[in-house]
Amino acid sequence: MGTWHALTHQPTFEASTMLLLTDGTVMCQAQNTVHWWRLTPDATGSYTNGTWSALADMHNSRLYYASAVLRDGRVIVAGGEYSDAGSDTDRVEIYSPLANTWTSIGNPGWGHVGDAPACLLTDGRLLMGYLNDSRTAVYDPVTNTWTATGNKASASSEETWTLLPDGSVLTAECSNHPAAERYIPASGTWVSAGSTPVDLVQSSSIEIGPALLRPDGHVFAVGATGHTAVYTPPGNSTGTGSWAAGPDFPKDASGRLLKAKDAPGCLLPNGRVLCTAGPAGDTSGDYPTQAMFFEYDGTSLIPVADPPNANTSIYTGRMLLLPTGEVLYAAGTQAVYVYQPDPGPQAAWRPTVTQIPADVIPGSDYRLTGTQLNGLSQAVSYGDDAQMATNYPLVRLRNPSNGTVTYCRTYGHSTMGVATGATSVSTIFSVPASLPLGDYRLSAVANGIASDEVAVVVDKGMGQATYIVVDHQFGGNSFIWAYVDGKWYGRSTTPEELAGMAQQVFAATSANAWWSNLTLNGARAWKSY
Repeated sequence: MGTWHALTHQPTFEASTMLLLTDGTVMCQAQNTVHWWRLTPDATGSYTNGTWSALADMHNSRLYYASAVLRDGRVIVAGGEYSDAGSDTDRVEIYSPLANTWTSIGNPGWGHVGDAPACLLTDGRLLMGYLNDSRTAVYDPVTNTWTATGNKASASSEETWTLLPDGSVLTAECSNHPAAERYIPASGTWVSAGSTPVDLVQSSSIEIGPALLRPDGHVFAVGATGHTAVYTPPGNSTGTGSWAAGPDFPKDASGRLLKAKDAPGCLLPNGRVLCTAGPAGDTSGDYPTQAMFFEYDGTSLIPVADPPNANTSIYTGRMLLLPTGEVLYAAGTQAVYVYQPDPGPQAAWRPTVTQIPADVIPGSDYRLTGTQLNGLSQAVSYGDDAQMATNYPLVRLRNPSNGTVTYCRTYGHSTMGVATGATSVSTIFSVPASLPLGDYRLSAVANGIASDEVAVVVDKGMGQATYIVVDHQFGGNSFIWAYVDGKWYGRSTTPEELAGMAQQVFAATSANAWWSNLTLNGARAWKSY
């Protein structure tokens, strides 16, 4: 089983909802305030030894709300069960990490967003449900517009939504338990997903726990009743799929099943699910006040050690999967702990890098192509009160000479899906302008799982050439080569361009060359006197 470690530098605020930004840093809200903070890993990539810095304040405070990291790297937060804008506010804001600013946007068209469930679709739009009736809507970040979509069979209040590999969204209905539904983006409709074999929803509060897609393609759904269930998707857009009962949580000292009533869960890189439950009765306001931790291994719920900050109400807990494969746990206090799980994953779960530039320049952007860049799951779940999915690619550079680790901001992901298999997908990454030149090892990371490393050279893209070589093949192509700092850079030229260039170069005593991705862009020569 895994082990817990305290952050070396604990927050000076009550840490709550956490989101993983695409530059590898973590943004964390000071609970029920407008304040946000950034956790930056140290030079070796350690989050345990990371440091905190303040981010810009959002416009309205909020507690228990919808959230997501968008495909362009921005962050959306919507609603708030509690807020300085009023209960179940409909205020929505977007944070830009590049500008460190918050911008207010429109709402989905109903008066109360509150703690509405939400899920980012594979095309980058955000699906959101209404608390008080069956309406749902989608937000398009490109056009900055909300559009009504299909109605559910019941209201969305308190539900947990999970993205499936086919792009549909699964939910166990809280207002109509034990029924379940799936949203089909292609048709904009909701269809039946059968019924859970055991009731996961506590009737008095209509609360439920997290639901996580696992590498085997099944969804592990945790109940507020002490029961769990496992869902197998149907493999088509109209089928219901099938449910099976999962293991129950152990009983407390009073003989009651431990309950995951508004509780976090996280898929670990080794394929297990880290989840919590606690002792509580069955009345609406009876929430577990001690979070007890378990790992689900596909068969059983195995108790693991509890962190020192677990002695609070279970609903205050938040988990976040880090690029290192570790899990941050915050519970609305000034203490955050890191869970280091047993090793994993299986080799087949790793992202692969199939195409990247061999030579990159600081301050420039490049496309990376590969497979499974978005991971096998959203990996982090809570439900209506917090969404902190991590199914998007990060790009990490490691300097083998000194062990330093640098994350490149990613954006423009070709998909926001999960478990994309052998399909070729891509993202754009920005090489930090301040990155020292040298040889690096690049890896793509998703769901805390890294690809195999690929060698990449980071250089300045221009320099004084030691040699300029002109190569003309009669009846064929012409080339010009520049030798700079131990490397050759070349490109083809037309015969006409070559004639003028050759005359200039041969008459010169010094020359500068410009290149990108090992391809020569140009050369300029001059005579010294």
